[in-house]
Formats: sequence, C-alpha cells, structure tokens
Amino acid sequence: MVTIDEPAPKKLNVALVRPPIFFKRHGLANEATPCLGLAYISGYLKKYGYSPVFIDGIAEALNKVWEPEMYPEFLCQGLTFDEVIRRIPNQTDVICVTAMFSGEWPFVRDLINQIREQFPDAVIIAGGEHITALPDYCLKDCNGLDVCVLGEGEHKCYEILEVISNEGAYGDIAGIGYLNEAGEYVQTSTSLPRIRDIDSIPWPDWPEGYLEKFWAAGKSFGPQSARDMPMMFSRGCPYQCTFCSNPNMWTTRYILRDIDDVLAEVKSYIKDYNITAVQLYDLTAITKKRWIKEFLSELKRQDIKVQWDFPSGTRSEILDEETLSNLKDAGTNYLCFAPESGSPNMLEKLKKRIDLNKMTDAMKIAKKLGLVVRANTIIGFPGEKRRDTMRTLFYGVKLSIMGVDELQPYIFMPYPGSELFGKLAAEGKIDVNDDYFFSLSGLNSDLLSFSPLTFNEQMGPRELALYRLLFTMLTYGLSYLLYPSRIVRTVRNLISNEDATTVFEHRLKDAFRRKKISP
Repeated sequence: MVTIDEPAPKKLNVALVRPPIFFKRHGLANEATPCLGLAYISGYLKKYGYSPVFIDGIAEALNKVWEPEMYPEFLCQGLTFDEVIRRIPNQTDVICVTAMFSGEWPFVRDLINQIREQFPDAVIIAGGEHITALPDYCLKDCNGLDVCVLGEGEHKCYEILEVISNEGAYGDIAGIGYLNEAGEYVQTSTSLPRIRDIDSIPWPDWPEGYLEKFWAAGKSFGPQSARDMPMMFSRGCPYQCTFCSNPNMWTTRYILRDIDDVLAEVKSYIKDYNITAVQLYDLTAITKKRWIKEFLSELKRQDIKVQWDFPSGTRSEILDEETLSNLKDAGTNYLCFAPESGSPNMLEKLKKRIDLNKMTDAMKIAKKLGLVVRANTIIGFPGEKRRDTMRTLFYGVKLSIMGVDELQPYIFMPYPGSELFGKLAAEGKIDVNDDYFFSLSGLNSDLLSFSPLTFNEQMGPRELALYRLLFTMLTYGLSYLLYPSRIVRTVRNLISNEDATTVFEHRLKDAFRRKKISP
C-alpha cells in the first residue's frame, strides 16, 4: 500500500450508501456480506482528503427482516428506506449508492428516489455491475439519479467530487454516464479506463465495528468460519465467456497485485482483527502459476497461518498436483471450480476455453488432498440442445460420485452487460423492465419455482426447472449417501453457530435464521 502525506481535508460532505438486501420469500440465496466495493471507495476517497460516511443498509440491521409494501413476493433484510435516509447527515453534498445486482434494481431505484426527496440539492451517484451494464436505462428509469459510474469506481468517484468542488464539467471525466439538459444520454468514453497500478489503491477502509456485525451474525460470501475477511488478489478476467458481464465491467485486462502488498494486508488483518479465514472475491484468482507459486512460498516463509477460501469459481489450467498440494499446505480449505457445462459443444459456443478433462482431474486431485470442492454448472443456454443439457447434468452426477462436495445446476441467467444478454435484447426476446429484473432476482434461489425465466428453444421453463430440482437433489443426495461423514458434519454445523463447511450449509443456516426473524 502506498504511503502518502496527510491530505488537506475537503469541503464536500460525502455519504456512501449500500441498500438493504431484497430476496424472494422462499429463496436460499442471500448476499448479506461485507461490502468490499464501498470499502475500497471509502479508502480511496480518504486518501485524497475526503471523509465519507459509510452507511450499510444491511450491516446495521442484519437481524431485521421486513416486508416491502409494494412487492409482496419479496422480503428485505436490513434497514428500512426511512432508516437508511435518516442516517445520511443533513449537510451531505454527494451521495454514492452501490447497485450491483440487476435483480435488485427496482428496490435500489425506489431508495434513490426517496433519498432525492429528502436531499433535493445533493448530487446522487450510482455504480456497480448493474449500473455499468445499463446506465442509459437507469438514468431514465430513476429520476433521482444524476451520474452513473461505469466500471471501477474509486478514481471516477474521486474525479466526480473534484469536478463538483471546482464547478467543472462531467464531460471531462472518462468512464461515466449522465443525461444532458435535453434529457439525452451522454457517455464520456466508449471504452472504460482501468486503474493499471492497482497497488496504488489504498486497502479497503472498514468502519469501526463493521466487520464484527457480520461475524456475530455468521455472514460471509462462501463457506463460513468465525471471522472471515473478504479480499482480492487481482482485478479483471482475461476471458470472454458469453454469459458473463466481466468484459463489460472490467474489460479483459487482468491485473494481479504485488505479492508483498497482499501479504502485508493479510498480516494487518491477522493483527488487527484476528481473522480466521480469507475469502477471495476475485473473478479469476488462480491464473498465473508463477505468481501463485511465489505467493504460496512467501506464505510459508513468513509463517502466515490463516484459512483460504476460493468461493467465486476458478479455472484449472495451472492447478496440477504440485500447486494444489501447496495450496492445501498453505491453509486452503474451499475451492470452487467453474466448468459451467459438461458439453464440449456448449463450452466452445460459450467461449469458455477450458479443457474439461483437465478440470475434472484437478477436482479429483483436490479431493484426494482433502479440500472441500464445489463445481458450478449452468443449463438452458440459448441454442443448447437437450443432449447438451443431459451431458452437463450427468457430468455433475459423475463429479458427485467422484467426491465433489456440492454441485447445483443453475438455469441460465441473462446478465445485463453480457454478450448473450445483448444478443437476446437485440432479437427482442428481453423487455428490460421491472418484471425482467424480478425474474432475475428469484431465478436460481427458489428451487421450487417451476416458472423461471428461460430462453432455450428446445426446453421450456417447467422442463428446465424439473431438471434443476431433480439433479440438485441427486447430486447432493449422492454427496451425502456416498460420503456419510458429511451428514454428521452438516448436522453439527447447522446446530452450532460457528462454521459452515460448504455454501449449501451456510445457505441453510441463513434460511433457518431468517425464518425465525421474518414477519
């Protein structure tokens, strides 16, 4: 982390706002985790003399679930809109709102509009994956929104604040979108500028007592230990999978952090927070063999002892037995692989660029070494034949028999910003509106829904939903029947309020907790 002189304090009053979380009543998914994005922005703004107020609508009421009056099919976890707004200081000049998930956009829009009613003179900025994918739509759909930050947010948020302070023009800032006086959408650059020197970015700024709220409530991104810390080794992803919004959000530039900087950050968390595990939020954490080899060597040399979890899904090109063994020795506990499909034909269409046999071998080695392994698969892509779907489903069965701990087939979700979304929208198969966003919200969290949003020409919603349910039951059933010690582990973890070895266990614990506090 770069050391700089104490900056002169800035005059603008800034608030960083994360909305409460919204989810289907019967859904298992729950993203009630620390907000790494806003923590990075807070650290960056403080580096340049600003003193942002950090308002996390989830963290400040993790044990509160309420019913949104306008949306009876959903529940909300966290603060109510009124409570969020009351926490924004009266003299706030700029309000930055994060909007990551398209399924939550109607709720985020409503919150922004209510903030606007209370702060008519403030500049309201929004950023995140959803905003980057649909900035024109968001600005026209949300009257309270002034500026959209596209892609990485740290430097753009800072530049917007400087322009406001100096009464400059938004057009001087690359990578943002706004409406001009005629109500026309303006995007200041067609390509998104990236931060090349990511080691110059300050570490995340975690408010005092913030992380402890998540730890006390047993909330984390993947599996769960007592004190999980979110981190990133890298930014971006060099691949161009057609179902992923990464190329739109991050471009295909993949940048790894300096190893010494990563290790210094980890050691600071061990010292300051007594963390038990690091959870990597990277899109593609394990890609460069030389980097991971040197990193693991330094972990051993410096005797850094902490658990490592990779819940986001990784590739297998460099995961040979030596690398996996070194990962295990360094404390790695959980590794998620992302084959996505068991059909070579579909992998080629999706531009996935993996060798399925090598990935299968890597999972087999990981299980032999005692790692907890998850595999992600997707069915129902546009253009996918029924035989391709069957190959994917039975590939999942094969992995479960082989010992992979958890595998759930997901139904294809057309993420805004992805290549497939653009194609479907251009063909008139997607109407971007609230109904579409709500369909995304519950698409893969409610396994008992038999009317999901689908875009496959051969298989309808009911057929795909039936495959999803049956093969989820089959893969998890095989996992427990063939490896009965997992039954004992899961029961123990569900009874205790401590660890969750798998994401499945964590989601079950979340569901039980929410049931107790839900209206």
